[in-house]
Amino acid sequence: MPDLKKNYTKEEAKTLVESLRMVVDFARILTKDEIEGRQNLKNDPKLKYCYRALQKDAPCENCISTIAMENKSDSTKIEFINGQCYQFFARYIIVDGVECSVESAMKINEKVLVDSIGYKELVEKYSATYASMYTDPLTGVYNRAYYEKVEKNVNTPAGIAVIDIDDFKLCNDIYGHKAGDVALQTVTQIIRNNIRSNDKIIRIGGDEILLILDGIQEESFERKLERIRSQVRMARVKGYNKLQLSISAGAVVSMTEIREVSVAKADRLMYIAKSSKNRVVSEWNENKQMINALNERDDNKPLVLVVDDSDMNRFLLSQILLDDYNVIEACDGVEATQIIQDHFKELSIVLLDIVMPRMDGFGVLEFMNANDLIQDLPVIMISSMDEDSAMRRCYELGISDYIRRPFSADVVGKRVFNIVRLYQRQRNLQREIREQVEEREKNSRVVTSIISHVVENRNGESGPHVIHVEQITEIILNRLTELTDMYKLSKEDKKQISLASALHDIGKIGIDEKILNKPGKLTDEEYEIMKTHTTIGAIMIRQVQMEEDDTLIQFAYEICRWHHEKWDGRGYPDGLKGNYIPISAQVVSIADVYDALVSERVYKKAYSHEKAIEMIINGECGKFNPLLIQCLKDCSDRIQLVESKNSRNRVR
Repeated sequence: MPDLKKNYTKEEAKTLVESLRMVVDFARILTKDEIEGRQNLKNDPKLKYCYRALQKDAPCENCISTIAMENKSDSTKIEFINGQCYQFFARYIIVDGVECSVESAMKINEKVLVDSIGYKELVEKYSATYASMYTDPLTGVYNRAYYEKVEKNVNTPAGIAVIDIDDFKLCNDIYGHKAGDVALQTVTQIIRNNIRSNDKIIRIGGDEILLILDGIQEESFERKLERIRSQVRMARVKGYNKLQLSISAGAVVSMTEIREVSVAKADRLMYIAKSSKNRVVSEWNENKQMINALNERDDNKPLVLVVDDSDMNRFLLSQILLDDYNVIEACDGVEATQIIQDHFKELSIVLLDIVMPRMDGFGVLEFMNANDLIQDLPVIMISSMDEDSAMRRCYELGISDYIRRPFSADVVGKRVFNIVRLYQRQRNLQREIREQVEEREKNSRVVTSIISHVVENRNGESGPHVIHVEQITEIILNRLTELTDMYKLSKEDKKQISLASALHDIGKIGIDEKILNKPGKLTDEEYEIMKTHTTIGAIMIRQVQMEEDDTLIQFAYEICRWHHEKWDGRGYPDGLKGNYIPISAQVVSIADVYDALVSERVYKKAYSHEKAIEMIINGECGKFNPLLIQCLKDCSDRIQLVESKNSRNRVR
């Protein structure tokens, strides 16, 4: 480094660096804080000159700027980076009172060194050291240590792919480890032939290869990976002509996130690709790739999911089932739960191992139970575990069968066939029952709608009243079951109560029209007659031929008779109090009162939504169950929406 003074202004320091850059390959000024921290320099492209040392969050062990700062003097070193020697210089200076280091670097080659033989010896020495540290001896590409120490925390834009050789363990088991080595070398060479010289290939596992392509675009990256996949599929392994190769790859394009995050994403996509093998699944095309894989199956065959972390076990089960079933695979519980969640309706059965990485078989069963999937999707557990406790836990979690390894192919095939057929019959029966119920509900809805509209037309009330009461009843019931399980209402119960609400005023058929449509206040005698519509309606419902378990008729009876009862016992016809009033009648009562308040009648004008809610809460229309008052307040916006949507249909 040239003879320099110690104290500089900012402008002088800037001029110094510019002068140095005219004679060296690289120069910069670092403050003391930057040298000690360096976190804020990680995105600086000039740090490529400290490529190995500055991938960490701390300076390297022999940082010349640190030494210069500590000694307040000059420091120098030689660094070997990617096959090229650099000599680094650092000098302690002060810039406007701030301690700094001016740092520069120059390439070393034959022109710099007088003794060119010395240069060659230097390069050979450092090249050998670098190669032994970061090169995989089998394939000649970078090894896992290179990824951990150099690439893991880099965050420059790049395409990242994790590539796995399909059935690699099976290849080793059948043909021997030498065949596996040759297969890995073959795949690596094909990858090398399809990438640029500055792209990186890293062997990060036994048969897993990490590919890093700087600055590549999604479309180009996907084309390149598909070309590699196709060439691997067509390749022949020297000395093993019967060995058929294929790869599964997951790909992402990272702009700012560190390599470690991108590699984790690509690894997940790779496992998705392996569920059907010989696939490239990219982050931007993940769903399409999976759909394409599933669409290639024979629609006439049931779909089986085989979940096992062993390539050989999945291969053996697939071979047993392929003639009669479409088979997709997952190598652990995490991948399995994603496939089950996305393709539940297509799956006919799951064959599941217990011991697996990331999520074991118990975790998959717990996921299926938590999401109410185990009842409709049968699971056969296939495991070498023979402990009674493991088997008992599997059955407690809802499996259909348990097969121990080693197993007979015939046994597996017959058990899968029997369970798939049993569940298929069950699904067909459920579908028939559902269709019958839906048809019955449709017919019931038509009948109740006709009857209720006859009543309303006779009563002179607005046509949409029945619809409003039914919709508001459904809203309040749903909120009620969210707040409490006190009333033990099933989904079917709520549906039947909402449907039966349409009949709440059917007894008005038996009331004189003069009383029903009187514009003024009813006399006491007329009011007593009006009140009898509850018992008239109940009698009419009771006279319907009712089966013992006909819940619709039972709810209709409760609603007709008791929808004018009040929480404090001051209602009619029976003066029931509190929860002695059936919950069906309670809910319809508050829905009926609300809609009556916001609707125009022959005897009154319509109130606003806000006023109606206020009147009910204040007890101006009688006392209601506090839980239902809470439901009314919680659902106020949704109830108002029901009214506003149908406001045009009101008779004004």
